Amino acid sequence: MKVFSISDIHVDFEENLHWFNNLSLYDYQNDLLILAGDVTHVIQLFEATLRSLRKRFWEVLFVPGNHDLWIPHTSSKHSLEKLQLLKAVTADCGVRTEPFHLPSLSIIPLTAWYDYSFGEPSQEVFETWTDYRACKWPEPHNEKSITEHFIAMNEPFVDDSNSNSNSNENRYIISFSHFLPRIDIMPDYIPLARRNLYPVLGTTLLEDQIRRLGSRIHVYGHSHVNNQVVKDNILYVNNAFGYPYETQITAKKLKCIFKI
Repeated sequence: MKVFSISDIHVDFEENLHWFNNLSLYDYQNDLLILAGDVTHVIQLFEATLRSLRKRFWEVLFVPGNHDLWIPHTSSKHSLEKLQLLKAVTADCGVRTEPFHLPSLSIIPLTAWYDYSFGEPSQEVFETWTDYRACKWPEPHNEKSITEHFIAMNEPFVDDSNSNSNSNENRYIISFSHFLPRIDIMPDYIPLARRNLYPVLGTTLLEDQIRRLGSRIHVYGHSHVNNQVVKDNILYVNNAFGYPYETQITAKKLKCIFKI
């Protein structure tokens, strides 16, 4: 069995949708796919894409990204309500959003948002970043409190893993999130002008949970910059598919990150 990763597939773009709908129906039947967020905000397209991927892989694991939680053109009153809708759809499609365990492997999804751990957004970011218009949170939530809410949702997964740590000493742990757990996993070559988006990339609260889990690999998305780097004995992997025009920073292919 192979574990593949991908994120940020943005099937709103016809070119992206065509690529995923043309994946082999036979080559991955014994394999697992980690889908680290940002499929689409259109619920009908979201469901169709998950059903298509589910036909192609033995198992599919998913965690929502910011794009998935946009509420325009949906019946959801706010993005937490949209999250519940996504969970219902993924369950109906047979896609997992909770920890998946094998005798020698555990894969743990971690929800999050951004709390400005990596800096304060500029006025330009506040005015142009789509989430500020397309996502809505129930009162009294803001970006920082909603991040804490998402992080708290992960705690049962972390506690469960720790409570079973003695019996699972040889288990390999892979965690995954849409958002970044630390900013130093971004490549050094990112131009200063593009680093204005760093404040909306993630939260250091994720890093604490990853360490407590004992993850050996952590898969993330969101940045649309493919990268693979080891930090403090954990391998961090980004394999975003990205927008069609992002050919220099994305590989446009599935990435095998583990084999059993």
